[in-house]
Amino acid sequence: MSMHAPSGGLMVAISATFKRDLTLLLRRRGEVLNPLVFFALVITLFPIGISPDPQLLAEIAPGLLWVAALLAALLSLDSLFRSDYDDGSLEQLLLAPQPLAALSLAKVAVHWLLTGLPLALMAPILGIMLALPAGSYMVLALSLALGTASLSLIGAIGAALTVGLARGGVLLSLLVLPLYIPVLIFGAGAVQAAILGDGIAAHLAILGALLAISLMLAPWAIAASLRISING
Repeated sequence: MSMHAPSGGLMVAISATFKRDLTLLLRRRGEVLNPLVFFALVITLFPIGISPDPQLLAEIAPGLLWVAALLAALLSLDSLFRSDYDDGSLEQLLLAPQPLAALSLAKVAVHWLLTGLPLALMAPILGIMLALPAGSYMVLALSLALGTASLSLIGAIGAALTVGLARGGVLLSLLVLPLYIPVLIFGAGAVQAAILGDGIAAHLAILGALLAISLMLAPWAIAASLRISING
């Protein structure tokens, strides 16, 4: 029994952290809705500012949808650890016997569930406004689901580093945007390949590989960044 106790205790702690963050975020509906509203507004206004020509919109749709989703996900990152830092519960996580990396991963999972996944589900609907071919909707949603998970993990590293700063939003953007570029390239490339009828497997495989690498490395980087921010 004792051999399984640490594992059981870890799963209980991860589950409790996940449920706590999920409950708190659902109560703060503005933090959940703001990225989605931003995403919808950008896609709605862009045809007005550029051109309503369906052919032109279809050509730029993959990149536009991906850039808008990337910025929308970035919009909510600054608050990922902020409330826990302000009320002192972040220090309690550092003192917990469970690995901080695992608890941080639970917090990132909540962020993706309430930000990245809704963005991925919304994107095909907004793609209609950009005259995106119907055959690419599934690829768009799948690529965004994979990509936004990587974005949440990478962005959480920057959020952890800047959590102690009064106005860390700009610095957070400068830190993580360069790291987002590979995800953006292969995500938009997958949608473009689907439109052209080319193979999408390579693009999705690379997005999956980026997610796997992020899952392996990001939690430890987040934990180290939080310790630096809290302990100085």
